[in-house]
Amino acid sequence: MKYKIEKNTVQETLILPLYSRKLCTELYPNLYRDETAVRLIDQIDYDFSEAEKNSRSLMQRFGALEVAMRQHDLAFEVRDYLKSHPNAAVINLGCGLDSTGRSCDNGSCKIYNLDFPDVIAVRNELLPAGEREENIPCNLNNTEWFRKIDSSNGAVFFASGVFYYFLTEQVRELVRGMADAFPGGVLVFDAANRTAVKMIAKTWLRTAKIKDVGAYFAVSDAKSELSPWDNRLQVSSRGYMLGYSDLKDPSVSGFFRFLAGVGDNGMKMQIVKIGFGGKL
Repeated sequence: MKYKIEKNTVQETLILPLYSRKLCTELYPNLYRDETAVRLIDQIDYDFSEAEKNSRSLMQRFGALEVAMRQHDLAFEVRDYLKSHPNAAVINLGCGLDSTGRSCDNGSCKIYNLDFPDVIAVRNELLPAGEREENIPCNLNNTEWFRKIDSSNGAVFFASGVFYYFLTEQVRELVRGMADAFPGGVLVFDAANRTAVKMIAKTWLRTAKIKDVGAYFAVSDAKSELSPWDNRLQVSSRGYMLGYSDLKDPSVSGFFRFLAGVGDNGMKMQIVKIGFGGKL
């Protein structure tokens, strides 16, 4: 029996990123694979005809490459942290139906998936928590969830496509709170400059009738802009299209590599890594 998701519901917002990860797997199998996304698409009762039609467009295919590289880069940083903290907590902030935590599972870490209650309700049906895993319903800005994370052996947090929808002040307060609660931990997330955020936000901002795009979180130079938030923060960043891979794969055209460079350099599309000072 398939899990039915209706159009024009909050649950529908889970479909596009999930379909994008399936498309990545089909188009760029040497760069990124998400077999869970492929499986889940088959388990969901939803009219995918529009998504399938859009997937044939050039920009949609480049968008799939963006998603592939973003997930690849975040997973790289999670695995890198687990090399020195094998029993750490791995926390997916705004998880949706993403299975990156599981793909990074080393057999001893603890995995936490956090999102709004209605999202976690869907996740519990389609991706019920496994061994050493917990799905936590919460609002990320209400930091009561901090107490549910066992960070005694370290903590690596990652957020994929999440902070574009946060006000700058919300991200700053969250990061400061995490520095207090999780010394020795690391947060990694994707970000972009103001121009890119305006492009990302143009549809949902119109729907929400929000006029002040400038209040939303955007970054050009992560180290100089975010380090002043708190003197405990160790901030670095890498371009997220070409910062972790040269994209010299037969599946990626020269034109897409050119666009990737524009994204990294012109739009400042980047993976930001923030270390919280202090020893475990």
